[in-house]
Amino acid sequence: MKLQSLAASLLCSLALATGAHAAETTVSAHDAWVRWLPGDLPAAGYVTLKNEGSQPVDLVRVTSDDYGSVMLHQTVSNGSTQKMMMADRLTVPAHGSASIAPGGYHLMLQAPKHQVAPGATVHLKLHFSDGAVLDAPFAVKSPAQAQ
Repeated sequence: MKLQSLAASLLCSLALATGAHAAETTVSAHDAWVRWLPGDLPAAGYVTLKNEGSQPVDLVRVTSDDYGSVMLHQTVSNGSTQKMMMADRLTVPAHGSASIAPGGYHLMLQAPKHQVAPGATVHLKLHFSDGAVLDAPFAVKSPAQAQ
């Protein structure tokens, strides 16, 4: 019995020592908001990410309990036309910031899991290349409020 207890204690200690917990993030989210659109139209999320760390970190994935799908897109100008392209990652430089803003990078939010309307707050989980996850609140705004 004592051997089993000792083994259990060792396994718990090993799990803690090997980083079984989520990594602390050096990135913070500022001015996070969602441009809401009616019906089944996808919404767009915007935020400024600030990295206080000494190493760059990449935003590699975004998830949400409020939306079925969240994708990172970039608007690219091709002379007289613009197109949206999926992006694999967005680098937030060390001691710097990265903008996810209209006309550039944006988060495409699709398939809301419940009714979302202006005035609400939704949460997006920002996953970074260093293993950190930031749960950020985003204020939902109508197109008129977003201007």
